[in-house]
Amino acid sequence: MEILDILIIGGGPIGLNCALEAQKNNLTYMIIEKGTIVNSLYHYPLYMRFFSTAEKLEIGGIPFISPAPKPGRQEALEYYQGIARQKEINIRLYEKVLKVSKTGDIFDIETSKAVYKAKNVIISTGFYDIPNLMDVPGENLLKVKHYYTEPYPYAQQKIVVVGSSNSAVDAALETYRKGADVTMIVRHSEISKNVKYWVKPDIENRIAEGSIKAYFNSEIVEITENTVIFKDEKGQISEIENDFVLALTGYLPDFDFLRNSGIELQGDCLNPLYHSETMETNVPNLYLAGVVCGGKDTHLWFIENSRIHAEMIVRNIVGREY
Repeated sequence: MEILDILIIGGGPIGLNCALEAQKNNLTYMIIEKGTIVNSLYHYPLYMRFFSTAEKLEIGGIPFISPAPKPGRQEALEYYQGIARQKEINIRLYEKVLKVSKTGDIFDIETSKAVYKAKNVIISTGFYDIPNLMDVPGENLLKVKHYYTEPYPYAQQKIVVVGSSNSAVDAALETYRKGADVTMIVRHSEISKNVKYWVKPDIENRIAEGSIKAYFNSEIVEITENTVIFKDEKGQISEIENDFVLALTGYLPDFDFLRNSGIELQGDCLNPLYHSETMETNVPNLYLAGVVCGGKDTHLWFIENSRIHAEMIVRNIVGREY
């Protein structure tokens, strides 16, 4: 069996960037991706626009041309999947990595389809696959959605949106404009300061005028087939009629997978241990890249500021080889 120089787990933008760096340095590599290319971006809301401009999303020095100041989901899919196609990236799709183990200096990577061997492994799996659950009765009802794609299914329905991040705010505004009766349940005292600057005044004005109802310093305590029960800032319990709950409370990395790979997780936020200059974890030759580095602090890393991880990792690997 061929022993790869690098096996990359995750075919998102940062995983692709790691592959480009491996190509540049004539290293043998493979990406294993459990879905399609840039799978997380594919599952983003259809009309999502990035906070950043196109040049900050570029990888491998390949220009990202966008006619709009802020590129959207479809443009990003075209860009990243186009790179994978044009650069003939060695990637296995719809193949899930089940286990990473190490014997001596060689990793065994067991997937849903095969077993691979590599000298180095890069985990670049992001955090979009595991919802940050509310852990309340009724959260498993079919009316509860942890992902939002588009507003049309919610027209003329009573919608509760949980959260105040970009995804929650976008869902609240879009469903409201398609005729939904929207109520926001927000754990904090205000809309998140991280909401896109051109969207934040919109949601605040809709709340101020009463078009969208919002309960701050509040949290859901139970979801039933026809209602939502929540506790407000005064500690009072209220119940409102409801058809759908969009629980957009964020997402988490696969901590079990990281632990089972031997990576040490630290503190309440389960921050994975790695060297800030090489991205190498406490397991020699096992690296982290991208947003997975942040643990529960998923706001720390983005495409824009983690693109450099690929170069840092490959430089370290090449330095050891030669």
